Amino acid sequence: MPCCGVLCQYETNKLVRIQSVRLGSLKWSLNAAILLFICMMLLWNRSYQQFDLVVSSVTTKVKGVAQTQLPGNGEEVWDVVDYSGPLQDKNSFFVVTNVIVTKNQKQGKCPEVPLKGKLCRTDKECEKGGWDQQSHGIKTGSCLKFDVLRKTCEVSAWCPVETRTNPPRPALLAAAENFTVFIKNNIRFPAFNFIRRNILPEMNDAYLRSCQRGKDSLCPIFRLGDIVREAGENFTEMAVEGGVIGILINWDCNLDRLKHRCLPKYSFRRLDEKESNKTRYPGLNFRYAKYNTVNGVEERTLYKAFGIRFDVMVFGQAGKFSFIQLVIYIGSTLSYYALTTMIIDWLIGTRCYSAEVGQNYSEKKVESVQDKHKCILCVSYVDENNIRLVKRSQRKSLQDVKPVSVQPYKEDMGHLTAVLCLLQQGDSVDHCTQPSLNHQPDPNSKSQRPAWCKCDSCTPSSLPQEELCCRRSNGACITSSPVFERLVLRRPLLETVLLQRDPLGPPAKRCQTSALRHCAYSLYISWRFGFPPNDTHPAIPRCCVRRVREEYPRADGQYSGFRPARMASTQAFTNGELWEEGRDSPSH
Repeated sequence: MPCCGVLCQYETNKLVRIQSVRLGSLKWSLNAAILLFICMMLLWNRSYQQFDLVVSSVTTKVKGVAQTQLPGNGEEVWDVVDYSGPLQDKNSFFVVTNVIVTKNQKQGKCPEVPLKGKLCRTDKECEKGGWDQQSHGIKTGSCLKFDVLRKTCEVSAWCPVETRTNPPRPALLAAAENFTVFIKNNIRFPAFNFIRRNILPEMNDAYLRSCQRGKDSLCPIFRLGDIVREAGENFTEMAVEGGVIGILINWDCNLDRLKHRCLPKYSFRRLDEKESNKTRYPGLNFRYAKYNTVNGVEERTLYKAFGIRFDVMVFGQAGKFSFIQLVIYIGSTLSYYALTTMIIDWLIGTRCYSAEVGQNYSEKKVESVQDKHKCILCVSYVDENNIRLVKRSQRKSLQDVKPVSVQPYKEDMGHLTAVLCLLQQGDSVDHCTQPSLNHQPDPNSKSQRPAWCKCDSCTPSSLPQEELCCRRSNGACITSSPVFERLVLRRPLLETVLLQRDPLGPPAKRCQTSALRHCAYSLYISWRFGFPPNDTHPAIPRCCVRRVREEYPRADGQYSGFRPARMASTQAFTNGELWEEGRDSPSH
């Protein structure tokens, strides 16, 4: 049965409904703004789709012919074989734009190129067989004249060695600006089994021979000068030392039938550092040679080629409608509506809204549950119009304990109306004859009262939770007021209240002193505390307890005292559910 009880239960959150035009309008305005934002993000990011990344392959074909004037060679024609060079990487191609030529090199011995700090004076400075990273050959151990003023070590190498270090300006193959490259890009999205290429079905031979990128952004044939220009560079300057240009192809495909679109988008940027004064080895270059045999001796022509490498990089994703992704997006965005609750709760809890409404809303929405090990006491002073909530202390006087919170006094109008109706049978209270509650007490009586007492009417107690006065500051005691006599101590009133609670009870029980004493405690709490907060225990001042006990004493003079940990609920207490002192007493 216990297991069935748990399985057959349903729990839901507690809601508080506030009838307010302002809050209602604000709520729906915020909800509408959040819904609009969610819909915009849904369409903008296509969050209703499942996505897959592109798998790509690239092939390139460069075309163009240039005529150059090489020093010592005269005019030469360069075709794709000459300027493409051996530097071929995956998804990239290279175009030579400048060159340093060293002709008729043969295996032999010759002076090394004079480098900074590499000059010599005698043969001893040239270690035979030595070499370093900047040498063109192996040292023979001899020191020879390189020119009229300098001597360098002799090396065994391809002679004469390359002597020029700076490339020609302007670039010898500046005409490569007009070369073209044909890029073929095949892509696939495995999750959707979708295949496409950048050469669209409608692109026939006539189209490819005449298309120009300036007029058609989908044209797969690119002029090298246009590529460099769109990357933000000057081809003439870049051709001198070379560099690296990235060709970016982005595929952003929507595979839904209603919005089907899958076309490439090209963009360009420079990938290397272009400033020569900011990098040690600017540009891009490599060496290669052309060999031949003259009179049985092998010779070569050495080329130090400068050029531009173009790296083709493909990115992209494809999206297709997925009901699962749509449900996940809707579920994840439902939490955004909590912003409406947070904003409205913040407005109600701040000064932007009525403090009274905020307090009422907080009490309706939040139900406080106190820790069983912590006893919260209610304290009401006659010179303050609020209720203090304090924690019970085993060492410190209740009068001196700092409150954990202060709440406004809530008057019990039903109790007050009933009491006033009962009092109409007796004499009315003469407010003019009431003593002032702010007059200073007799200084001679202070020595007879505890240090925590402010009204000079409290008796000492051995329990810290009973050390409470009716006042926060010095003044007259509440028990000296005729109102206290009429609302708390008046016997006809107490008997009538007991009769009201138990109309069929025996008259002898209503006349018992203990019942009258408990009823007096109950009336005092209803008068001074009204509706105390839930799970709290009202504490009656020591002076009031003394006065009630004097009026309705026990025969043996023994009282159990204030035991809040063993008290019943405040509602049960104010309803008159009384216990005998010395057993489970709810009061003092």
